[in-house]
Amino acid sequence: MAVGVRHFVKLKLRITANGLRGQTWRVALFVLGAVLAAGAAVGGYALFSLPGLLGEQRAAEVALPLAGGLIVLGWLFLPLVFFGVDESLDPARFALLPLPRRTLIRGLFVASLAGVPAVATFAGTLGMVDSAARLGGPLAALAQFVGVVTGLLLCAAISRSLTSAFATALRSRRARDLATVLLACVAALLGPLQLAALAGAENADWAGIARVADVIAWTPFGAPYSLGPDVAAGRLWAVPVKVVLILATIGLLLWWWSRTLERAMLGAVGRSGPRERAASARRPVAQLVPAWLPRTRFGALTAREMRYWWRETRRRASLITFSVVGVFLPVFIGVSSGSAGAPTGMLIFVGALAAVSLANQFGFEGSAYAANVVAGVPGRLELTSRVAGFSVYVVPALLVISVVVGLAVGRPESIPALFGVLAAAYGVGLALALPVSIRMAYALPDTANPFALSSGGGMAKGLLTFAALFGAALLTVPVQLVAFLAHDVWLWAGLPLGVLYGGGALLLGLRLAGPMLDRRMPELLATVTARQ
Repeated sequence: MAVGVRHFVKLKLRITANGLRGQTWRVALFVLGAVLAAGAAVGGYALFSLPGLLGEQRAAEVALPLAGGLIVLGWLFLPLVFFGVDESLDPARFALLPLPRRTLIRGLFVASLAGVPAVATFAGTLGMVDSAARLGGPLAALAQFVGVVTGLLLCAAISRSLTSAFATALRSRRARDLATVLLACVAALLGPLQLAALAGAENADWAGIARVADVIAWTPFGAPYSLGPDVAAGRLWAVPVKVVLILATIGLLLWWWSRTLERAMLGAVGRSGPRERAASARRPVAQLVPAWLPRTRFGALTAREMRYWWRETRRRASLITFSVVGVFLPVFIGVSSGSAGAPTGMLIFVGALAAVSLANQFGFEGSAYAANVVAGVPGRLELTSRVAGFSVYVVPALLVISVVVGLAVGRPESIPALFGVLAAAYGVGLALALPVSIRMAYALPDTANPFALSSGGGMAKGLLTFAALFGAALLTVPVQLVAFLAHDVWLWAGLPLGVLYGGGALLLGLRLAGPMLDRRMPELLATVTARQ
């Protein structure tokens, strides 16, 4: 029997259903995510149909390509930071089957559309078809429907090809490659582009925004969502040209994905070089534990975490993306506002975003966590060493972010206070992330793709991340109030107060989460062990 696309879709749906069976919390998160996606789809349909209801032809020509470009960028950006990529159909599982690469790519690509995000995106963008029908009649509606369908295919293709290529770049055990940093920068540009759009709207430079929309409409990002307005405006010749552009882009992305898929999922680790051979000649303890760490269980566990965060592809992807996002967003907000106090709220978000990387810290290890369970590592020591190993990379990044933001807004004297805000948000975020990582852990698939998640895991990751971010921002409100009310005093008192506030929250979180981990070690191990 020939294997077709329908077999991949049926397998994806069956695995999704089996993954939800017996997991009440995962079912609840899946239902909540579906409800939120339905709300977003309804809201998107209403917004995209508004130009047609108002009869504004030029508004449709500007708004639809811009909104469509943001949708495509969202599919590019969100899997890298929040939701990951659903790898229910792990390509490694098909390695021993006699399936042609074309069949595998086609099946995995179509199966990736059988999910809540794709359905919500399709339903929301149908509002563009409604606008096109009102402005240009049935022919414009048909053209826009073709654009909506090809736009969804483009979103899926760009998401899967980029994460696959990023996984390939992160496979190296040496210093991260320049291509990795560039890909992370591309993923982080969604926020700056949104801020630039908001700044343009505030300045009411509608002529400039219209010119930008006209340019975007001729790029793969906005072309799918400009077909209907083109027909309504009488530019019938533009439709086949843009369709060819869109299909060529999708074809190139699928070709790129097919070239990187096998290396990303099944590639072998490179051979050891001179540095590895030289390191192997040293004593084992000196090789694994840095000299500045104590020769205790805490030092050994901290050294292990440091090594894991630098070498394990999933963790390294999280660090790189956070570093890029953490620099871009506060700088753009500070520069656009022109004051040092404006980026304080965004710095709270950045500090909390760094902490929520530990919201599923045990899921990174999976069954390897059994070694710590058998060794009887105390819960508080386990969590303290994990926080310490992670902070070795995060705290310097937070310091760099505070320096860059302070210099960018022209207020270098505010750098200590900005770092105090980051420290407070980071400590509060850790205090919330530690219990979450114990009670709400979930297994990650056994694959080399750093963005791969099991069925339902993407929704769980996204919702847990947003919940931790919201909680950390809420609990850091006192710091923001003090910074707002006592601006001059905060410039010199912000650093010690922020460090004390964040440190106190972290100590409280460790005190509460440590006994919780002691009680739940076996259950936690069973939860994070990937099902075969």
